[in-house]
Amino acid sequence: MSHQVRLEDDVYERIKANERDSESLSDAVERLIGGRALRDPRGVFNEDQVSEMRSAVEAADETDRDEVREVAERFE
Repeated sequence: MSHQVRLEDDVYERIKANERDSESLSDAVERLIGGRALRDPRGVFNEDQVSEMRSAVEAADETDRDEVREVAERFE
């Protein structure tokens, strides 16, 4: 279901300025008010941010593995 809403020109322009290339105006409003971020992180982060986060997680995993190996070697 969709609804028509009336926005002041300045509010509309602020939303449009924050709209991402692949978003509809409705998607942009939902993201900007925070609704989507709580239940669906898609569209919250751009590809570079996702890549950076994945790299950070992988690096942390590798550090954890190295530390576990070091502790295990002490008990051999």
